[in-house]
Amino acid sequence: MKDQLRALRNLPAFFRMVWKTSPGLAISNASLRLLKSGIPVSTLYVGKLIIDEVIFLMGHPDASRQQLWLWVGVELGLALISEVISRGINLAEGMLGDLFANKTSAEIMRHAATLDLYHFENADFYDKMERARQQTYGRTVLLSMILSQVEDFITILFLGIGLAAFNPWLLLILFVAVLPAFAGESYFNQKSYSLTRSWTPERRELDYLRFIGASDATAKEVKLFGLADFLANRFEELAQKYYEANRKLSLRRAVWGTGLSGLATLAYYGAYVFILIQTVGGTLTVGTLTFLAGSFARMRGLLQGIMGRFSKIAESALYLQDLFDFFAIQPIIENTENARMVPNPIVKGFVFEGVSFKYPQAERWAIRDLSFELRAGEKLALVGENGAGKTTLVKLLARLYEPTEGRILLDGVDIREYNPESLRASIGVIFQDYQRFQLKVRENIAVGDIEQREDDLRIQDAALKSLADSVVNGLPQGYEQRLGRRFAEGVELSGGQWQKIALARAYMRDAQLYILDEPTSALDARAEYEVFQRFAKLIEGKTAVLISHRFSTVRMADRILVLENGQLTELGSHEELLEKGGMYAELFHLQAQGYQ
Repeated sequence: MKDQLRALRNLPAFFRMVWKTSPGLAISNASLRLLKSGIPVSTLYVGKLIIDEVIFLMGHPDASRQQLWLWVGVELGLALISEVISRGINLAEGMLGDLFANKTSAEIMRHAATLDLYHFENADFYDKMERARQQTYGRTVLLSMILSQVEDFITILFLGIGLAAFNPWLLLILFVAVLPAFAGESYFNQKSYSLTRSWTPERRELDYLRFIGASDATAKEVKLFGLADFLANRFEELAQKYYEANRKLSLRRAVWGTGLSGLATLAYYGAYVFILIQTVGGTLTVGTLTFLAGSFARMRGLLQGIMGRFSKIAESALYLQDLFDFFAIQPIIENTENARMVPNPIVKGFVFEGVSFKYPQAERWAIRDLSFELRAGEKLALVGENGAGKTTLVKLLARLYEPTEGRILLDGVDIREYNPESLRASIGVIFQDYQRFQLKVRENIAVGDIEQREDDLRIQDAALKSLADSVVNGLPQGYEQRLGRRFAEGVELSGGQWQKIALARAYMRDAQLYILDEPTSALDARAEYEVFQRFAKLIEGKTAVLISHRFSTVRMADRILVLENGQLTELGSHEELLEKGGMYAELFHLQAQGYQ
């Protein structure tokens, strides 16, 4: 209960989010509910008048029936008004819910983009993000429940005044009857929230198994390796465990809920018998009996709804905390006040001074005590075995990570003093694990400089330089062709074709530093040669960092930096390193033997 009450503190922030979504719809919804709150008691009272009038007319056949038809007309009017208001409420809530879900989903995407790569390499972060995503849809149900509470409270106030006028003890019986059921609902809502939250990692795994079990990205491996039964069995096993945990809680909830609701029902019928005795004894009229019985039944339902809804509101507020927790995550790498803009042109270049880096929760250093200079206009190749730290180094250079120790200078200034967006805008980079966006060709290329996505000439020029134009010319819809099989009319490309599209992104940006991390691994020898011939022209006068396992590519660099276990072991030109006879020479000769 304490947790639920504390969670109610999330509601003001939630209301602010709803208000920002659409003030007009929020006001309309609240106003309509306030209007609707007075209709139930009015309808019951008019019903009492109708019944009393009918009984009077039965004893006085010659009396005028005008009053009867008047009250029937009033009751009809109230019913029509109630229907119109209900439709209006549903319409306003539906539109507000859609807008809120859209706005919140977009805010989650934008906030996620501000966070660091550290966060995306942490399982706890993914759990938080998953729970936040789940709160984008259906959260306006929470608003609906809160407004329903207000509406029902006002209705109960009117009904309570009517009951108290006849017998105040009826109100006391009513409240005592519903308290046990309320306590039971509160307890089991808390248990349900705890179960859902604790199973977040397993539910993420279930979603992942669903994806890899039936996806175009994994279909080949699933079929060739016969993984269908393995994945399906693993899914069923995990899903069954969650089902069993949920089933036990549901059974307990059903048993206790039935018993506690039974107590409330017994109390209601006890009060109902009391009203019947008074009516038979002549103390109350039949119309009053109808009004009291209807009011009591309506109040019982409303009180149960309010108390049960309170538990659901508190439960939803608990879940809402997940959304706010996600938005509360702040990036480590962010703009400092009065941050510098990257100089254009870069004059001196980059200097690594004793740079070390260790991934969070990792014991091993990815980069250790690295010191070297990347001069402006220089082409530097990084060589080393897998896991040597090459990709980590370029991510530090692009300030996707912060050094754990040491510093990186750009034109003599620590890169932490530069505006991160300005720094990244100066860099054109293609990683070996580039993304295959299931978008149109033009959009896939424009990703390199998304602000220029309407510049057709620039997009076509980038495609020409990366040899992607030959791919585009073979597509039915050219630059408007959607890539991938996820959507209708999509076309899948080969690995080499995708790589040319990804390379075109680097040409979209007029960068000062180009980083290519295994940019041609999926290309054949002829295509690779043509790509690098064009690339050599592109980077004339520019600074470039190349990562490649192919020494035919590495040789075009001015200098070659050799990494081993995150440490610099050799640095020099191709000829110098061959003469040295170290690790580079060994790797070069091993690869050369494969072509003999």
